[in-house]
Amino acid sequence: MLNLFTRPFRQPAPDLAGLGAAHIALPIARGCTVPGGRFAVLADGDGRTRRLSEGARVNVFDGETAWCVHPGPYACDLTPFAAAPEIGLKVAFAIDGADPREAQQRFDLFLASEGGERVALDAFVAQMEAALQRELAQGNLELPPCTSFEEWNLFRAGFNQLLYTRFGVMVDDCVPVDFGASRDLAALLAARLAVQPASKPVVAPPQEAFDAACEDRKALRRLFLELPRVLCGLRLAVLPPDCATFRRHQDLLRRLDLVSLSVSTMPALALAAPNEALAAAEQLRRARHSRRAVAALDEAWALLARMKHAVAELPQAIGLLDEADRIIANLECDCAARRATGEEQ
Repeated sequence: MLNLFTRPFRQPAPDLAGLGAAHIALPIARGCTVPGGRFAVLADGDGRTRRLSEGARVNVFDGETAWCVHPGPYACDLTPFAAAPEIGLKVAFAIDGADPREAQQRFDLFLASEGGERVALDAFVAQMEAALQRELAQGNLELPPCTSFEEWNLFRAGFNQLLYTRFGVMVDDCVPVDFGASRDLAALLAARLAVQPASKPVVAPPQEAFDAACEDRKALRRLFLELPRVLCGLRLAVLPPDCATFRRHQDLLRRLDLVSLSVSTMPALALAAPNEALAAAEQLRRARHSRRAVAALDEAWALLARMKHAVAELPQAIGLLDEADRIIANLECDCAARRATGEEQ
């Protein structure tokens, strides 16, 4: 007689070596149990996500991908200025917990849109550093020499909001450090000089070669999944209650909605028309425009981080809306070029 009270189909413990150290998220198989101190994120092909807490059984539906996530904390070193490698920030961060007020957690959307099979800590930190450097280079964050306490607190507030809005991580600690004693600055400068070309007549730089199909697919997936969230965030922005600002805000929402529609109806990369193949050079051109649109998408997330709080002053609101106008114009231009079958169009 069978013993109905046994569990003959118990799944082995998942192989999650390196999780919490070299990796933030690793794939987890169907039927496994979420280990203690971790949680699981499941995402379907349309970007819908759900979380499972520790001890839960991973029941994966058809078309879903499952990751096991270690929330941290993690420690890393960031270089805020690429031209000054001796200046650094020592940062401790953790993955944000589930917020019942949010329909979808930001880190879960990151996994669904750009996480890939696994999320390495080094690659994740590199993305954080690139986002920080871009905001400092554009003047949206300020970290001047001999920073005062007020300036540091202002920087920390913007930095914390940037990482939370862009990646869904909470910054536990952030302190400035001097890397001059631990990094060979002379070797770094020599390496940079070695890769610089010798003095030659100015010519157009060669176009970068890459896997057009892979890059285009990744870029369009990000645009398809993240643009609706950006649109929602822009719609919820609190702006001064005057008619001109309201009308401009509504026009930006309309244009961004049309960009999202354009992405959701984007033609196949390899086709110029039904049953008509597109030349390889044109496919590369299309993929480059997809990647430029993703760069504008990253700027849109950074803009939302600055708009999280109520914008009480009209000049501040005008500046933010000007920035939104520029970002949406770039999205419109690159999405239109991605749809075109030739550069002249």
